[in-house]
Amino acid sequence: MTARLRESLHSAAADVPAYPVYERALATARHSRRRNAFAALAALVLVALAGAVLPLARTPAAGLAAGAEATLPDRVGVPPFGSLYVTGRPRLGPASVIFTGQAPGLTHGDEGSVIAVVGADADRYRIIKGEIEAQAGEDTVLSPDGRQVAFRSVGYSRPRVKVVDLVTGHSRTVASGVSGTVLVEPAGWSPDARALVVRDTVPANQEGSAYRQVLSIVWMDSDRRTRLADEEEPGSPVAFAPDGARLAFQTGRTVSVADLDGRRLSSFTLAPETELAGKGAWSTDGRTLTVARRDGGSWSLRRIHPATGRDLGAMDTPAVSGVTAIRLLGWAVDGSARVVAYLPEPRTPTVFDAPLDMDQRLAYGNVGTVRVLSLGRGADAPTTLLTAPSGVVAIDASDEVIRSGGTRAASPPDGMGPRFWFWPVLLIAVLVAGIAAYRARTRLALRRDRTPR
Repeated sequence: MTARLRESLHSAAADVPAYPVYERALATARHSRRRNAFAALAALVLVALAGAVLPLARTPAAGLAAGAEATLPDRVGVPPFGSLYVTGRPRLGPASVIFTGQAPGLTHGDEGSVIAVVGADADRYRIIKGEIEAQAGEDTVLSPDGRQVAFRSVGYSRPRVKVVDLVTGHSRTVASGVSGTVLVEPAGWSPDARALVVRDTVPANQEGSAYRQVLSIVWMDSDRRTRLADEEEPGSPVAFAPDGARLAFQTGRTVSVADLDGRRLSSFTLAPETELAGKGAWSTDGRTLTVARRDGGSWSLRRIHPATGRDLGAMDTPAVSGVTAIRLLGWAVDGSARVVAYLPEPRTPTVFDAPLDMDQRLAYGNVGTVRVLSLGRGADAPTTLLTAPSGVVAIDASDEVIRSGGTRAASPPDGMGPRFWFWPVLLIAVLVAGIAAYRARTRLALRRDRTPR
């Protein structure tokens, strides 16, 4: 190679821009690290959001499984702290039971009650924030198909009834149709859930020292109302006949039977120590009514004629002893009666084997817990179907669950509910994103300036 050729090659090479191999390698490595870091961060955020949305308290997916049947759980537990509301997603679907009480987890605020709602075919728990000392089965009622819950509510200091649909999550209010009412509460559903019986409490004098109760039927599709009764004596159970054409209700010691137009078909006085049994008081053929009678320390079921109140004799079901009272939920396909048994609070000074008003027998302070029992025909003793923790003092079950007679081994959720995890997980995701952005600030600046000069 001549000197002249060598000089020409050196001169040509000097004019060619040098490739920054080292700098380019560093930039590529930084880009790969950033890409991997952001991919990991995105995955972490997705996992965090999934954890915030999906139930983390061992709660299955919402909705009845294909071919699943609504069944009664053999036990219930207190809803975990942070449980989802019934209006949240995923939707609960129809419920098997609802319950209330004063156990930790069943109260909110100073005096509010938490209404616990349990899924129809699995232990999916949801909650509703209700008013003071709400009583499931009395002033908080589950529709026959388990789809709707009606409960009393005081919105903007105006008494009303609120109805929430567990399938859609939508809710609506039923305002009082009685002037001067101080309290309105649901009392019972028609078999097709198209009508709701509500009970208004109205002052009977200007001093407010006495009250009367107005019972009305409200049609849910039109808000049309039919007045059934206006009495100064307290009312208790409301029971619809299976065909939905008649209903029986108790005011004081009197039981009345009326049609849906409010016409009184019959009215009679109950024998001493006898109560209309509950929402399941009608026989399955609609020919007789069932009452619960207290004999000393035990309760038994008897049949009466719905037109005259004539005693038709005791049923061949076992008596229930050691309880404050029983309420008849309905009849299973095998003919057995399904009742709620209210067990006394051990520390209460009240004596329950003596005459006592029913509202006192079911009062929060007098009930320790509840059970659902099966009273089989010809059985020697009741069979326990459902147990509840101490402090669960009232329960209601859907007619479909009672009628099917099916039960399931329950596993109530524990730990913390999904709402508890939402904010901690979201905070962790924000902190991780902030730390990643802070650590990447220098690398991002270098990337912007990496073009060779």
